[in-house]
Amino acid sequence: MLIHPGSNPLTSSYRLLLLPTIFLLALSLISISIGVGDFSFSHLWADNDDADVWQLLVISRLPRTLALILSGMTLAVAGLIMQMLVRNRFVEPSTAGTIESATLGILLVTLIAPDTPVFIKMLVAGAFSMMGTLVFMALLSRVPLRSPYLVPLIGLVLGGVVLACTTFVAYRFDLVQSLHAWTIGDFSGVLQGRYELLWIGLLLALLACFAADRFTVAGMGEAFTTNLGLNHRALTLFGLLVVSGISATVVITSGNIPFLGLIVPNIVSLLFGDNMRQSIPWVALLGGTFVLLCDIIGRLIYYPYEIPIGTVVGVIGSILFLTILFGRRNRA
Repeated sequence: MLIHPGSNPLTSSYRLLLLPTIFLLALSLISISIGVGDFSFSHLWADNDDADVWQLLVISRLPRTLALILSGMTLAVAGLIMQMLVRNRFVEPSTAGTIESATLGILLVTLIAPDTPVFIKMLVAGAFSMMGTLVFMALLSRVPLRSPYLVPLIGLVLGGVVLACTTFVAYRFDLVQSLHAWTIGDFSGVLQGRYELLWIGLLLALLACFAADRFTVAGMGEAFTTNLGLNHRALTLFGLLVVSGISATVVITSGNIPFLGLIVPNIVSLLFGDNMRQSIPWVALLGGTFVLLCDIIGRLIYYPYEIPIGTVVGVIGSILFLTILFGRRNRA
């Protein structure tokens, strides 16, 4: 990224945020205008005062677009935090067993107490995702890591085991269809009143912004962090709480969106380095933009039917992931 000599790199990178912000707003307008229902922005202020158009906007189109942006922003930030804490660029909630553990939590609370409010289900999912992430961290501390590629491999194996157990329980109690909704990201059912938990995820992401400098220090190792007078264990615990909370809100609202927390932080890292304070606004903005763009693609390919965003992001994300993987290996 080219920055004018003599200027503050942090300020210059913030000024450059204007362009992707405009792009995100343009995609938001496109997202709102796409759908089976007849909608046009010109009808909102027409003389005939069409109440149905306003209802369509407020109840369906606007909540879906906000849910997409919030999910993309928060999951990308969660991926960045995990990469800083684990000190590995190939880790994110879906490659560390975090998402799968949250899914297991939702399944169990649905099985034991199906009438539990959604907020309580989110708390249970957050607790399970926290436990799953702690197991992942414990495995990393006990396995000799001769290659950075072993870290996501361990997470994928852990996630596979948790998902296998979850699928077995769902099969035994005839909840496979519900499990499918939590494992494949899909925003087609998001309406007013069914996405507001994502604002909690945004609040957690904002808290992470305030601690960005500390996370940057934590990414340099426990000994370095301790020498600067910071509590590495407390920072790690706080970061994992943020990641677990964000993962739970996204999974319970729309299902899993794979690779997002992996791709976006890596692209931003290639542009701005590992300074989290500098990169976190870019990660959030590009995360929301990427999810919004993939959702629009999924809604247009087979219009008026939709391809779930989890599938679209999975295909595009896997291609980008392999590109980043081989690019980093060639530079090593």
